[in-house]
Amino acid sequence: MTQPRDFSLYGAVDLGARKAAAQRAQEASRADGPNGTGAANGHVFDVTEATFEADVLERSRTVPVVMDLWAEWCGPCKQLSPVLEKLAVEADGAWVLAKVDVDANPQLSAALQVQSIPMVVAVLGGQLVPGFLGALPEAQVRQWLGQLMQVAQQMGMPSASAAGGDQAGAGPLEQEGMAGGPGYQDPGLKEAQEAMERGDLDGAAAAFERMLEADSGHPVAAQGLAQVNLFRRVNSYDEAAARRAAAGSPDDVDAQSKVADLDLANGRVDDAFDRLLGLIRRTSGEDRDQARLHLIGLFDIFPPGDPRVAKARATLSTLLF
Repeated sequence: MTQPRDFSLYGAVDLGARKAAAQRAQEASRADGPNGTGAANGHVFDVTEATFEADVLERSRTVPVVMDLWAEWCGPCKQLSPVLEKLAVEADGAWVLAKVDVDANPQLSAALQVQSIPMVVAVLGGQLVPGFLGALPEAQVRQWLGQLMQVAQQMGMPSASAAGGDQAGAGPLEQEGMAGGPGYQDPGLKEAQEAMERGDLDGAAAAFERMLEADSGHPVAAQGLAQVNLFRRVNSYDEAAARRAAAGSPDDVDAQSKVADLDLANGRVDDAFDRLLGLIRRTSGEDRDQARLHLIGLFDIFPPGDPRVAKARATLSTLLF
């Protein structure tokens, strides 16, 4: 799971997957019928490699575009997609949902460097905004959307400034009091996003760190920095070697932490947390503290209130006290 260097398309095209996706789209259209919701009043739509530039990049200059990367065979995708579609309809144009069948669009999937699905990212003003992996519960999806709309408002996007938090599907998160008002564009966030677009993860991390120096409670910078740090670590790993080392040394903090990173990057959140909690249970002293700090760092990747983080924190508390 890495951030894309840019939005260029490359790689081979699977014509069989394209045909299957087209057939599924036709079947869905027939199932909707003349009175069906269809594309949910234009707020939910399918995107292909051919339509990506117009439907996502260009559209993102006036409205936040949330991308749902899915596949027919993916069980968790079938849990998450209806939640996203429901919230998009509720948002009524404050943001829109672009659905990408990764099997039918391998070049686009490669450009976004998709390694695990379901995967959700957003595009604001042609710039990628970090999202999340896995089928989060609706409450946590709403929280992430609230953060997204805060970013959009900071960038001065008209739909975000006019919509307010509830229409964005943001739940109770407040949209008031943003620095500089609705027209404000956070230069640090813009710098971080541009760095991620270039594939410059070090530059993105430095931008997020400067944002946190100025505002330690920034709602986007902390999560963005944690995600970028995960990307940087995972990119340096040899997965096969890391898993062999962890299997051979169950109490080696570095080895177990690497596999926890890999599990998290591949959407196996509970496996990652359980691995580190087990290590904390078995170790003591500096090793135990190192494992604890790594686990807490992984918590920062998730939006506030994520139930998996809450469960792991509760377990950690029982182990430490």
